[in-house]
Amino acid sequence: MSEFDPVRIGLVSISDRASSGVYEDKGIPALQDWLGRALHNPVQWETRLIPDEQEGISATLRELVDEARCDLVLTTGGTGPAPRDVTPEATLAVADKVMPGFGEQMRAISLRFVPTAILSRQTAVVRGKALIINLPGQPKSIAETLEGLPQATPPAPGIFAAVPYCIDLIGGPYLETNPAHCTAFRPKSAQRPPKA
Repeated sequence: MSEFDPVRIGLVSISDRASSGVYEDKGIPALQDWLGRALHNPVQWETRLIPDEQEGISATLRELVDEARCDLVLTTGGTGPAPRDVTPEATLAVADKVMPGFGEQMRAISLRFVPTAILSRQTAVVRGKALIINLPGQPKSIAETLEGLPQATPPAPGIFAAVPYCIDLIGGPYLETNPAHCTAFRPKSAQRPPKA
């Protein structure tokens, strides 16, 4: 048994072409790689590769939270302005609470690289005791938004630093991060003593 709380994480890659086999999905492997390095917790993965269909996306998110009991669900893809990009609408449809700061910070990070970052509509919501976050579609952008830009001037914090405390507040497991990849921020009153 691990000394760290187990966590169940849902990963949803949303792409018409990848889900139909036109090309290989790169979103889920990129997320598993980054999270596997960033978290000390043992992770049970729930992965889904689905097309850009609004009701199907909402149904998948409901299933991952309500039935699979995921603590954290990360989506990748479908957040632009194109007609088939409906991930934010599908996510908002299942929300109990909207957490707009996650999307604001992801756009702030991406704007360091491309002016078209303002076209991104990423958001995050709470459903029950789970946090759902819409991430960008490209593996490089996924890593940048999660980890931030610590070497930049000025540095830009990544969104994952706020995820563990958010999950604490909504009643989920205590996530512990590997500081080489990401340091979770919690107020002193919310911190557990470090593992020996």
